[in-house]
Amino acid sequence: MQRRLFLQTTLTAASATYAPFTALASKPAASKHLYRVGVIGSTGRGNYGHAMDRAWLEVPGTKIVAVADDNPQGLKDAAQRLSIQNTFADYRRMLDDVELDIVSICPRWVDQHRDMAVAAASRGMHILLEKPFCRTLAEADEIVAACEKTGVKLAIGHPTSYSPKLETVRQLIEQGKIGRVLEYRGRGKEDRRGGGEDLWVLGTHIMDMIRAIGGHPKSCFARVYQNGKPVARKDVFEGPEGIGPLAGDAVHATYEMPDGSIAYFSSLKNAGQSKRYALQIHGSQGIIELTEGLLPKVKYLGDAAWSPGRSGVRWQDISSAGIGLPEPLSGRRYEARYLLMIEDLLAAIEQDRQPRSNVYDALGATEMIVAVFESHRLGRQVKLPLVNRQNPLAMLDS
Repeated sequence: MQRRLFLQTTLTAASATYAPFTALASKPAASKHLYRVGVIGSTGRGNYGHAMDRAWLEVPGTKIVAVADDNPQGLKDAAQRLSIQNTFADYRRMLDDVELDIVSICPRWVDQHRDMAVAAASRGMHILLEKPFCRTLAEADEIVAACEKTGVKLAIGHPTSYSPKLETVRQLIEQGKIGRVLEYRGRGKEDRRGGGEDLWVLGTHIMDMIRAIGGHPKSCFARVYQNGKPVARKDVFEGPEGIGPLAGDAVHATYEMPDGSIAYFSSLKNAGQSKRYALQIHGSQGIIELTEGLLPKVKYLGDAAWSPGRSGVRWQDISSAGIGLPEPLSGRRYEARYLLMIEDLLAAIEQDRQPRSNVYDALGATEMIVAVFESHRLGRQVKLPLVNRQNPLAMLDS
């Protein structure tokens, strides 16, 4: 019981330490410190994320001093790409032998994240980590504990959390532009990965957006299907990209939010339209639609009927300045996926606060994903934080 209360308090309160979003709308002050960065890649097993390694080359106040890759050719290529001579086949050797302030854990494959993150955190090195966070809540708990023990700051690769437009959306909701929030509707890309894989790989962004706007859910009820039938043990397989036990070509999840509203997430395999990949916030007086990214497409519909075809009301663009106003922000900082993340991580280190999308947010998004499979396994609504910290699909009875 004490553990559940601790997790609930932590997940709810973590966002209270954020810096104002105005800090992201202008270039930060020059860093007081030259941060020594070690890059971890794994060519052929998640590579270097979305070019996370090269992002550090664009941030003043940082210097890549070493790179590790367990693939010999990948290591050679990375050394040339980053102009680095200090290379390692084993990232643990790099962490032991090189004085580092920050470790950039770049591989997308999730099965490596726990070991890499714990190794860095236990040595007191701050972390930028590609999403998804990790495979299980048990692994997540270990990473959180390692960061807390040494006071390490961890930033997770959820770019929308760093978007100035996200704060604009929050302000519009607080101002009542869509009235009372009634529900959140999120969907994955619903391509060949639709269902369970889509939930893990891209659903993490949607879950992060839901939490950033509405807080951490209180409960989840979900069902997972394969070929129209509820997923059973025979449907479970080893997922790609190190996800672990995985199943389902369709997932449907409902979350109870702290304010009494409801959040939905659905994904079906090959459902035909990846442009549905977004989060819609439906209110009593309208809708806001938010896509993923640093300056994502954001739309506003001031229509209580939620139906432009009936009302004649048109969708309007939302910029960081507001509804229907031109976007004042532009440039490389808002185009390159990781630059704002890195800037915020450096500021978090210097100000002794949590990054905008931090280890607790990563834990929270992961819990929302795992809750889908746990609810399916138990056949009922599950309360969050979850008691079970293992992969529910590995525990199916039949």
